Amino acid sequence: MTDAATYRCTVCGKIHEGPPLSYGFGAPAAYYQVSRWLRWYRCHLTTDTCRIDEKHFFILGNIRIRIRGSDTSFSWTVWVSLSKEHFQRSLDLWHSPDRENERPHFGWLSSSIPGYPNTVNLKTLVHTKSVGVRPEIELESTEHPLSVEQRDGITWERVNEIASIANHHIGS
Repeated sequence: MTDAATYRCTVCGKIHEGPPLSYGFGAPAAYYQVSRWLRWYRCHLTTDTCRIDEKHFFILGNIRIRIRGSDTSFSWTVWVSLSKEHFQRSLDLWHSPDRENERPHFGWLSSSIPGYPNTVNLKTLVHTKSVGVRPEIELESTEHPLSVEQRDGITWERVNEIASIANHHIGS
């Protein structure tokens, strides 16, 4: 038997402690399309931003999904592409107090999230938060399962299902 503190993995069949309530990605999907031998030259990757060829600009943020019937939420820490102007604006405001008053910036989801139909290039709004807090990513309201989950929330059973999928796909 499993509860909210553990889950049985559908891939390996073992019971794991958890479930984890957040998963993230080390780089945007486009980063992995650059030959690893050329990344040092073409890419500039930090813990929160990425630039490729000074033409493609990405920022890291959180897609929050409430867990129905609890005070807890689940999050995907994902990469979103921004225009050069919006990326520069985000950098200009990086340490500015009241930066959370900035209007949201349009972006394209740039992480391939396992367990969903293609998530790359879903439309988003990037909401800047206070200094030291990653932006919140709001997906365009569509019938894509990730958008539906962000809008309607998920169950603990879905959190456990995500854990089974993500623990065997992210980083592989």
